[in-house]
Formats: sequence, structure tokens, C-alpha cells
Amino acid sequence: MIPLVVSGNNLKVDDVVAVANGRPVTLDPAVLPRVERARAAVEAFVARGEVVYGITTGFGRFKDQIIDAAETRQLQQNLVRSHAVGVGPDLSEKIVRAMLLVRANTLALGYSGVRPEVIQLLLEMLNHGVHPRIPAQGSLGASGDLAPLAHLALVLIGEGQAHYQGELLDGRVALERASLSPLELRAKEGLALLNGTTQMVATGALLVRQAINLALTADVAACLSLEALNGTDRAYDARVHAVRPHPRQIDCAAFLRQLLAGSAFLRGAGSLNVQDPYTLRCVPQVHGAVRDAIAYARWVIDIELNAVNDNPIIFVDEETGQADVISAGNFHGEPVAIAMDYLKLALTELGNMSERRVARLVDADSNGGVLPMFLTEHGGLESGFMMVQYTAAALASENKVLAHPASADTIPSSANVEDHVSMGATAARQAGQITGHVETIVAIELLAAAQGADLRRRLTSQPAAPLGQGTAVAYGLIRQRVPFLEEDVFLAPYIEEVRQLVAAGTIKEAVEKELESND
Repeated sequence: MIPLVVSGNNLKVDDVVAVANGRPVTLDPAVLPRVERARAAVEAFVARGEVVYGITTGFGRFKDQIIDAAETRQLQQNLVRSHAVGVGPDLSEKIVRAMLLVRANTLALGYSGVRPEVIQLLLEMLNHGVHPRIPAQGSLGASGDLAPLAHLALVLIGEGQAHYQGELLDGRVALERASLSPLELRAKEGLALLNGTTQMVATGALLVRQAINLALTADVAACLSLEALNGTDRAYDARVHAVRPHPRQIDCAAFLRQLLAGSAFLRGAGSLNVQDPYTLRCVPQVHGAVRDAIAYARWVIDIELNAVNDNPIIFVDEETGQADVISAGNFHGEPVAIAMDYLKLALTELGNMSERRVARLVDADSNGGVLPMFLTEHGGLESGFMMVQYTAAALASENKVLAHPASADTIPSSANVEDHVSMGATAARQAGQITGHVETIVAIELLAAAQGADLRRRLTSQPAAPLGQGTAVAYGLIRQRVPFLEEDVFLAPYIEEVRQLVAAGTIKEAVEKELESND
């Protein structure tokens, strides 16, 4: 693969996804002058004995404790060691890789005062597959993601633990096996590695891509359910959405019409049943609003990926070389925290819609007898799809708890000096949990809707009746992995098969490819 050039300026969500999945990286040589200017400024502050937060002072409540120039290196080592207090399950390899990239990109902007060697080591760890072991919990999301980043930084100094070629090793051993050498941190470098929104942004970038894939796949699932339930697409008419011109509602309705083009499963305009339940009729309105939340999250993450979010910030005039240092609050994760909470709420609603469609698919009383109870022709002897709705309901209900905004909470820290925090890492982690749950719920809907489509063909004696041009693709992918179920079987493995199709974006990509070929 062609290496991604890290410049500090042009990182996008899909770049993070690519590097998380193994794309190599290289540092843009053009960043070196600005990085070196800021580094020279730090060294000058130390040499002159200036009082600069985190360089010649302690941290947090110890901001007024002056540190002797001879102890500035020890100060940085101590910071990394003392702040590595993370707990809980380890972050995934993909999130860790995303964090290494995000931190390197931020430092490459040249406002943090680190040596180029620090950025290079972060990138070499990516290229050689040295992945720090980072516990998921411990960040308050203001002063940055301190605890998780401390675990990352430990490996740079040859401490902590890292995964390398399938083994969990001492940090120094992992570096040595990759032919890399640990660093001795100098003034400001430990603080520059720890102060930042890296965990929440890295997690958020990966989640935005997942959410885009999931939202479009949920559109496909909704359409396949509409067909299985003999619904009508009249509510997706372009004229309806033009008079309520939310852009992504309009886009969603247009996508649904494409998915359903050519379908023989839809109810005609002359039917006495003139409108469908909300979870079928209002898909553009609800799924369109979900798209809004995803777009907002992507907008925030794309900005934050290329932002200076540590403290203090060093400004050097290129012409005069005069340096200024400002202690401020760019490490505060509130923009990301609110975006992740908004994403949590939106994806919870996506799951709520999908679960209700599952409930209608399996309940003959709700679907007017269009489909047999629990999608089985041998009810009583067979339970059919009764229990898959239980699972979908359990996940949808759990999401409602997780959707409580983490950013609405705050708790003071550092002896009340850091008196308001964002909880952004918590919001991002919960968004990841909700995303996983909704991927499963949508997989269950697809599984049930495919079963329903086959039953419709049987019940109407139309075995060759075509599905829509987009839903037919999704149906075909499902049937490659899951057969029509004639009798009760062990269902959990089939749910997982379809969940993998959803999570990998396989259905979304195949459907988009088909629709593009028909344009």
C-alpha cells in the first residue's frame, strides 16, 4: 500500500480507518522546520529559566511548583509514569493504531514543542506493528485523554506493555524486537504526548465510518422489511420530501426509491390500506435525521483530527523567530463529547426503528396476516423467529440506557483546578457499544425480512417475483450464508453471519455498486 503522508493538515476519517487497518505511514518532510522551531523555543524557555506551565512547573494543582532546569527531563518521565492509571478492558488494535496516527498528526502541526524523533517513533511503531496495551477507562476528557495516552507514551520510553506479532511484551522488548529504540523524553514532550483528545477522536473517526455503513444498511433492511410486509413506497415520493426540505431526509428517500425500483412486492396505490405504520412510512424522516447526526460527527472529527489540542501551545513567528507560549484549553473534549452523544442518540433511534420492524415481521396480528406468526408455517411445533425479536429488544433497551449523554455529567479533578470535564472518551466508548448493538439489530431485521420475502413468494405462489434492484442484492448476500429456514434451528450463528455482513459494510458496498451500475 502507498504510505499515508502525515502532515498535520489533511487527515480525514477514512485515512484513519485505512491506517487502523494496516496502511503504512510516513512523515511529510515539510513539517520539520515548524516542528524544529517550536522545539528550539522550548529549549530556550528552559535555558532562560522562564516559568512555563508543564515545562518548568508541575502539573494541575502543582502548576505553581517551579522545577529546576536540571530536572525537566525527569519531570516528563514522572508525568508519564504517574498518569498511566487506566483500567478496564484493553482498547482494540484498530483504536490503538488510530491513536498513534492521530497523536503523530497533531504533533506534526508544530505547536507542541516536541523533537521530530517523537513523531517519527510514533509512526515507526505503526509501520512495525508495535501496539501499546491501553486500558479503555480512565479518561475524563479534559486535560485530554491523560490516562490512556500515558499508557501509549510509556512504550515510547521503553516501559509499559505492547503487543507485537501476537505477543504481549514489555514495552522495551517490543521496541527492540521491531528494531526500534526507546526515547528519553525531554522538556514538554511527556505533556505533549498526554494532553489531547486522541482517544475520543481516534475512536470517533472509526465510529463515523461504521455509522455511515450502518445507516445505509439500515435503509436496505427497512426496504426489505417493507417488501416482506407488502408495504407501499408512496410515502417516499420525492414530492413529499421536497416540501419538508431537510437535505438528508430528501437523500434518504431518494436512496429508498432506488433500492425498491422494480420490486413486485409492494402494495399498489389502489389498496384500501392507504398507509403503513410509522417505522415503514417515516423511514426518510427518522433515518434522515440519523444521517444528520452522523454528518455532524464527521464534521467535528475531521476538524479535530487536524487540530492543536494540547497545552501549553507554542507560537513562533517564522520571520523573527520570536516565541510566545499560551496556556489554554484546547485539550477540552467538549466538541467531540457532544458529537459522540448526538451520535449515540441517533444510532439508538436507528435501532429502535429496526427492532419495531422486526416485531412487525414476526407478529401476524400486527402485520395483518401478510406473514405467518413468527415467520414459520408450523407454528406451535416450531417457534420460528419468535426469539430473535427478544434479542433485538434487549439490545434496543440497553441502548436507551447508554444513550444518556455522558457530556451532561462532569466531576472536578486535580484538587478542583480542573473543575469541568467533558467525559468525551466515555461518550465515544458508549457510542461504540451502541453501534455494535445496532449492527446486530439490523442484522436480525435483515435475517427476518429475507425469511419474510421467501414466505411471501410461497404464500402468493410467485416464486420468481423480483425484489427491488437494491434489496435483491442484500437478499442474495444473506442467502449465500443463511438458507430459508424450514424448521427450528440454532439461530445464533446465523445472526452472527449476517452481523458480519453489516459490520464490514459488505451489504452497503454491494448495494451501492449495483445502484451505480444502473444509473
